[in-house]
Amino acid sequence: MILLDTCVLLWLTSGSTELSESARQAIGDHPGSLTVSAISAWEIGIKAAKGHLDLPLPVDEWMERACAKHGIRPVALDHKVAALSTRLPTIHADPADRFLIATAQALKIAIITPDYHIHQYPELQTVW
Repeated sequence: MILLDTCVLLWLTSGSTELSESARQAIGDHPGSLTVSAISAWEIGIKAAKGHLDLPLPVDEWMERACAKHGIRPVALDHKVAALSTRLPTIHADPADRFLIATAQALKIAIITPDYHIHQYPELQTVW
């Protein structure tokens, strides 16, 4: 399994050229094993509500369709991930990214992300 950062999910679904070659390869190498955190739905919904992202559907429907189309399995947030996110080093202040990091660590999977700060976390495998 491999976790997609929220921006990676958006770029994948839009066909954007923003994805690095390593990210594209990792996505291609893991068909049926891609995951996305529930926090990504929250992030996307916030961006849409602020007018920074135009979605053709309500965020819950958009997420369902995006996940189905790309074979992505949503991962719920639970109390263990929430607690783990509070114990991470303070390399990154963004709460959503801390949830993503904690999710990847809890599941012992890599995360595909361009975020330099996320790449600095110990005991976290990243791809970009």
